[in-house]
Order: sequence, then C-alpha cells, then structure tokens
Amino acid sequence: MTMPPLILLAGGLATRMRPLTEKVPKALLDVGGEPFIAHQLRLLAGEGIDRVVICTGYLGEMIEDFVGDGARFGIRVSYSPDGPALLGTGGALVRALPQVEDLFLVMYGDSYLPCAFAPIVEAFRTSEALGVMTVFRNEGRWEKSNVEFDGAMLHRYDKFNPTPAMSHVDYGLSGFRREAFSGYADTAPFDLYVVFADLVQRKMLMGYEVSERFYEIGSQQGLAETDIYLRSQSI
Repeated sequence: MTMPPLILLAGGLATRMRPLTEKVPKALLDVGGEPFIAHQLRLLAGEGIDRVVICTGYLGEMIEDFVGDGARFGIRVSYSPDGPALLGTGGALVRALPQVEDLFLVMYGDSYLPCAFAPIVEAFRTSEALGVMTVFRNEGRWEKSNVEFDGAMLHRYDKFNPTPAMSHVDYGLSGFRREAFSGYADTAPFDLYVVFADLVQRKMLMGYEVSERFYEIGSQQGLAETDIYLRSQSI
C-alpha cells in the first residue's frame, strides 16, 4: 500500500525541557546515543513513509543542518519553517499543507510510536471521516487521559477538563483530509487541539485504538524512559 506523506511538528520552544533545550531544539536531544529525530525518521521509513515535511520553529536551522534531505535515513525530507513568529501546532500545520496531498499523517516531534501505521491509514482511507486520531487505553497511567472513545468515533477530546469517561489518551499519530483545515489560516498561532475539537463536534473524527504504549521526550521522565527503550532496541 502506498503510504501518504507525514507532517512532523517540531517547532515548539520545549520550555518544559529547559535547560536541555536552551541551545538545542528538542528534536536534537540525545536519546539512545544520537539525536532523537534520527530515531523518528528511521521509524517512519520502516513503516513505509517515504516523504516527511518537518515543521520547524525554534532553532529550526539546526534540525535542517542535521537531517538535510533525509537520504541517509531512507526518507525524503522537506521543511516548513514558522518564520519570525511561532505559529503553534495548528498554524504550522496549515502552512505546511501546500507540500502534502489531500490525505496525510501528522506526528508530534517529541513522540516515538512503535505501532503499525498501514492499518491506520487503510481504516482512515476507507472511512468518510475528515480526521483520525490514534488512541491508547491509558487509564491515567502515563499521561492524563483526555479522550472519550466508543471503539469507532471520538465523543470528546479535552486536554484541560478530563471526565470520568475518559479512559484513552491521544497517542500522538493522526491523519487528516485537507478539508479538515478549511477556513484556518497560518497567519495567527493556534493549537491543533482546536481542529480536533471541531471535528469531534461535527462527528467527523474517527478513532483508531493501538495497543503498543507510546514513548515521548516532552518531559524529563519521558526522556529517561525513551532513552532506556531505544537503547534496548539496539542491543
């Protein structure tokens, strides 16, 4: 199956990871003996993704210098810089849209997701939804659960006001059709959360449950756990 392109959101300030990220973007933090983004790109290539658009912002030129055109990771890479002002995950994604087709994937720049991508893409392609969010039954174990999921569609997604019915969490991999971003501009910063919430309200955001736990480097504990996991994979 031909896989769609993927937009990698790697432009944030990573303030939670200071002082490690004062002079190095989070994507280039040393994890498992090399910059984190190297692990991400090899993971994506292994899942059949052959084209990635990296949204950059803070210290983005360092990411471009390290990754280049992506050839050494077996993947084609292009870039979509925020420009003078950071655009947030939503604004950055809108700015990158001209570089992708009607259907595309999105992953956060601090996530490592050891799941099978192809079944997610196939389920989304054959649906009428405008977006798909991968979800993981979290029960509050690794992150605060933020999703109400009935096995097919998302009924609620709220990062700020959890409910007792929320047993799942946003896993970190999503897919969209371009129509989902109709009416959004890249001239003002906004969070991708806004798009998800709108699609939930319109009943156009399907869910896809995965069973493999996620890894992330957005916190000190997450960085340590991801480092241990990636080192164990290279033994």
